[in-house]
Amino acid sequence: MSEGQLVDKNILKTLVPPNALNAENFQELAGKAFIEEIAPGKTIFKAGDVDRKTVYLLEGEVTLADDAGQSSTLRGGTDAAKHPLANSQPRKQTARAKTPCKITRFDSDLLDILLTWDQLSGIEVNEIQVDEDGEDDDSDWMTRILQSQAFLQVPPANIQQMFMRMQEVPMRAGEVVIKQGDDGDYYYIIKHGKAKVTRASKTGAELTLATLKDGDAFGEEALLSEAKRNATITMDTDGTLMRLSKDDFNALLKEPMLSWISLDEANERVAQGSKLLDVRLESEHQNNGLPGSVNIPLFMLRLKADSLDPQVAYIVYCDTGRRSSAAAFLLSERGFETYVLQGGLLEQAEG
Repeated sequence: MSEGQLVDKNILKTLVPPNALNAENFQELAGKAFIEEIAPGKTIFKAGDVDRKTVYLLEGEVTLADDAGQSSTLRGGTDAAKHPLANSQPRKQTARAKTPCKITRFDSDLLDILLTWDQLSGIEVNEIQVDEDGEDDDSDWMTRILQSQAFLQVPPANIQQMFMRMQEVPMRAGEVVIKQGDDGDYYYIIKHGKAKVTRASKTGAELTLATLKDGDAFGEEALLSEAKRNATITMDTDGTLMRLSKDDFNALLKEPMLSWISLDEANERVAQGSKLLDVRLESEHQNNGLPGSVNIPLFMLRLKADSLDPQVAYIVYCDTGRRSSAAAFLLSERGFETYVLQGGLLEQAEG
């Protein structure tokens, strides 16, 4: 086996879902896409393995066989080979090289994190609710926060703990609160003051996207899946921010808004009228989406949330649970009843 040579990027761009990554995240993945040469008869993985790897067949032929004796052959360069090879955990099939083969394999969690970062990009800023009616000096920031959809599902004790654990941070005009590209560390609420949201364009120009004021919250999406900040927020005036640490946000706000269920429970709920929502890319959904599921990729969720029925409960899924938990949180903020498929598709046994 050779691991010294990287996969040609033109080939990598044909694979699903790496082909959907933006340039930065694609480069990150490309730097880890090593070619492995597999001799005929050698096992790539065995049924029952839990390796958390996503494998692609680049060249050659591979035989896939399950415990029931059913087998099939996959050939590199075909449309089917653009998708991960028998991508289930634990593995449902044994893969053996029928001819000399070349494969590449990624850490499944790395690939999923890059996809989540990529698809959350643009959501954080757009989720901010900006009041266009002008000043409201009498508004109470706590009241505005408590009246939001996001907090209707959070236990009162958690809300009390949240306010107790929040840190008050005085800010000066011109001071940067969060910077584009940084890791997410805090969830913020503006207690008093104004701030502007900007993003650097590909040409380096700074674009102003929104203005924030008393009671506006920001920064939550960057904490959901350890995504990078995709905008810079700078104080326009002197003011005061309340901030909640990432750990406290996850414990007090994120987890109470997420309900994890098994595939059996999901099927029972579907029989009772709930709907399955696949938040992976369209190409992933077409390859192995659950029967009857609706597909809205995570990065399109903000734009298409209005197409969902608020009277219906949605069971959200992806490959691992990472993208779906981010999607469920965003839908919960809008008042939807949501459940998340525990472990995603990779951990589900074949029916």
